[in-house]
Amino acid sequence: MAQTESWVPGIRLSGDIWTDRAELRFAFSRSSGPGGQNVNKVNSKTELRIRPEVIHGLSDAARQRLRVIAGRRINSAGEILIVSELARTQEANRAECLKRLKTLIGEALVVPKIRRRSKPTRAAKERRLAGKKHRGETKRLRTNRFE
Repeated sequence: MAQTESWVPGIRLSGDIWTDRAELRFAFSRSSGPGGQNVNKVNSKTELRIRPEVIHGLSDAARQRLRVIAGRRINSAGEILIVSELARTQEANRAECLKRLKTLIGEALVVPKIRRRSKPTRAAKERRLAGKKHRGETKRLRTNRFE
């Protein structure tokens, strides 16, 4: 019986990309906003911190794109900080943080398409000039010329 999935020692983030569970640092605190006793008593807000260097299977170019995509979510220590306080439970917010991390990594894996310069066709140039002439004629007809 063959295995369809390869085993990884940690959490699979996308395809062959994974990280050790110990590298995912979660912190919990009280969530803000309305909610009464649940918000006041329960530490459901979840913060996930992870350094891009500890994500295994990510190429250097993808790691650099991850840093750019993360933008202001990277703190001074170089960690990606993902915060969730949508749900009422720690477990749901933890799952939401992991989902957001997986989305970030998925975006970083997409190699940007290289733009190739192209020359406008002759017909396109002629259409552009015809449009400009038509617009100029419309404006010329607006002037009141009394002869």
